[in-house]
Amino acid sequence: MDDTKEQTPSSESSQTPAGSDTTPVSTTAKSKNADKNEAKRQAKLAKYAAKQAKLTHLTEGEKKKEKEKKPKSDKASRKVDEFIDNTPPGEKKDMSKPMASAYNPKAVEAAWYAWWENQGFFKPELTPDGKPKPEGIFVVPAPPPNVTGSLHIGHGLTVAIQDTLSRWNRMLGKTVLFNPGIDHAGISTQSVVEKKLWVEKKQTRHDLGREAFVNEIWKWKNKYGDRIHSQLKRLGGSYDWERAVFTMDEKPSRAVIETFCRLQEEGIVYRSTRLINWCVRLNTSLSNLEVENKEISGRILLSVPGYDPEEKFEFGVLTSFGYPIENSDEKIVVATTRPETMLGDTGIAIHPKDERYKHLHGKFAVHPFNGRKLPIVLDDIVVDMTFGTGAVKITPAHDFNDYEVGKRHNLEFINILNDDGTLNANGAPFQGMKRFHVREAVVNALKEKGLYVGTIENPMTVPVCSKSGDIIEPLLKPQWWVSCSDMAKNAMKAVKDGKLRISPYTSEKEWFRWLGNIQDWCISRQLWWGHQIPAYFIKLSNQDQDPSDGKYWVSGRNIEEAQEKANKKFPDVELTLERDPDVLDTWFSSGLWPFSIFGWPDKTSDLESFYPTSLLETGWDILFFWVARMVMLGIKLTGHVPFNEVFCHAMIRDAHGRKMSKSLGNVIDPVDVIQGISLEELHAKLYEGNLDIREIEKAKAGQKADFPNGIPECGTDALRFALCAYTSAGRDINLDILRVEGYRKFCNKLWNATRFALMKLGDDFIPRENAKKTGKESLAEQWILHKLNQSATETNKSLHERNFMAATTAIHNFWLYELCDVYIVNIFFNSIFFCKMN
Repeated sequence: MDDTKEQTPSSESSQTPAGSDTTPVSTTAKSKNADKNEAKRQAKLAKYAAKQAKLTHLTEGEKKKEKEKKPKSDKASRKVDEFIDNTPPGEKKDMSKPMASAYNPKAVEAAWYAWWENQGFFKPELTPDGKPKPEGIFVVPAPPPNVTGSLHIGHGLTVAIQDTLSRWNRMLGKTVLFNPGIDHAGISTQSVVEKKLWVEKKQTRHDLGREAFVNEIWKWKNKYGDRIHSQLKRLGGSYDWERAVFTMDEKPSRAVIETFCRLQEEGIVYRSTRLINWCVRLNTSLSNLEVENKEISGRILLSVPGYDPEEKFEFGVLTSFGYPIENSDEKIVVATTRPETMLGDTGIAIHPKDERYKHLHGKFAVHPFNGRKLPIVLDDIVVDMTFGTGAVKITPAHDFNDYEVGKRHNLEFINILNDDGTLNANGAPFQGMKRFHVREAVVNALKEKGLYVGTIENPMTVPVCSKSGDIIEPLLKPQWWVSCSDMAKNAMKAVKDGKLRISPYTSEKEWFRWLGNIQDWCISRQLWWGHQIPAYFIKLSNQDQDPSDGKYWVSGRNIEEAQEKANKKFPDVELTLERDPDVLDTWFSSGLWPFSIFGWPDKTSDLESFYPTSLLETGWDILFFWVARMVMLGIKLTGHVPFNEVFCHAMIRDAHGRKMSKSLGNVIDPVDVIQGISLEELHAKLYEGNLDIREIEKAKAGQKADFPNGIPECGTDALRFALCAYTSAGRDINLDILRVEGYRKFCNKLWNATRFALMKLGDDFIPRENAKKTGKESLAEQWILHKLNQSATETNKSLHERNFMAATTAIHNFWLYELCDVYIVNIFFNSIFFCKMN
């Protein structure tokens, strides 16, 4: 069947009906037809020659007018009438008019969602006594998208999979709850609003103060938060919107405070000064999972956020220099990829069996800039005798490996960096300089002192902030931490015992690998937007105290409870409390999502009916950001796994296999695929974000290359079907919009097949009450019913196995190759045959 209009094979292309006259035409008849065709051809040629002769005498303007007179071809003039939705919101669509001659996704999909919602179809169906139905329950705690902006195509995939399963389980008669929500996204949201504040008013958050700045974020959230809800509705997600949750709402906020206090009282949450990942640009700590390790094969010049864009710094090199040995003319040569950190060196490690340095056991090197004595320590863990000189400089306060060496050998921990990336007094004589300017200055100073040895290319890994693109600095700071080892063991046991199923299998293997090597989790963030940590520093009168010492801290569900705890700790002592200004890592509140949305810690009816949930569907890339933390905290706080199944879908990349990136211009808004968008409109949307002007030009070039004609209107059904068809056990999806457009044509097949069926059935057709056969079915009808049952069986089996590619294939093949290409064609030709017979 043709993809643009109702199908009736023309007389030129149709097969000869069975039983028709097939006698060959005579030679005489052929000759007459040939003469007639030749006469027509000559007439056309004469007409064309006359037209060309006329054009030779016309001016250019007249030629243009002549061309404009030429009627457009039928194909060009054939277009879908502009659709205007006149259905009042929430009312049922008027279906009494005849079906349109062409499929128009905008017209087909209009009005239904508001009516579904108004009818309460998305609410969980309960028994009269308020309990889930005996057929079972299916609950999906939808991963809350960040409030920072609009959705991308990855969210479209998530919605397509989750909503497919939700609607399917409703068809199976179960009580289904698809619970929506939005995440406050601490770092990302604060960063967006700070940039906006600077662009519009040339103000920083410090100019406003904390309370006023947080109010600005709330204004921004209230303005843009609804945009995400509207996108989710355009994607057709059958959410129970009355249960929508924002992670900064009162209910989840209360759960966050309760969790912190419980875990702090048990000692699972503790205060400690340890090495953290510090983002200078955002001025906050980050977890390991928020750091991207950029592999560099050799020497390269890179620009760094916070510096002049034209200024670049050297990476991918190893710089060697010598430390003078105390009371000697000898030097011990060390090498580093970060020369500036030598200002914080407090030791040099050698292997105890290295014969070259036996005479230096127990000796000291001398720092050339501050005279600090650096003990030469023996360490067979960190030192490889065969690499470089076999001597390793140790900077315990600025390197994760050196931190452990420093603890083993009781070395001094000296912090040389301020939070803004400049050097403090410990970095003399380079105090006040920015860290990468110091990198160059230190090398030059070593050359002047005759200590510089050389620089060679060196493959290395550069830690980069996934939010800002800044180079991460290991920094020593007092923070709040979560002890994860015991909770991780319980999370692994849940999978081993079959209480939690993770698919595909590759994700399950990663689950055990990561949880088996888990580190304690830093949950402090130096932000103003988020859940402020409910911990208080106890200030004792007339005493100097170390804020990093956990014994001077208490938690409290409110200030009164904190005050009571402090008084018990230090009875009969005058004291005051100061609340920690930091906020909690966003993933801390998100880790409570599957049960905080139901009112935990209260024992609500929702918690009793819908927890544990059924399915957590998400991308494999946040298996440890989020899923592992939900499982660890869920088991710890509720005694149950928060969901029975985790399904990890693939990462969506562009058609070239590249990761989606705003700066590449390949991030796709699913609504743009649904309703279509021109190239100019795609370009215009780039200016709505926070991209640098140079990144915008790069992104525009990427959009022009990928979407020279914009993105065609595909509709929600085609987009969702395409995304499910792409979904397999693979790790990546290279999404080609042309393939989505292909499924729009498949939707056209459904439209035309339905239109043909209604035409044949007639206006007075009334369907039977059940699907039982009458016994009068023809052979063709029995065949198509058999194929329908096969397709339904295969689709149900595939959905149960979460094999969405197989499910869509079964549906596609049935409609296209069996219903349309065989059964409907059979009906069509039979009708022609009977017409001729009569």
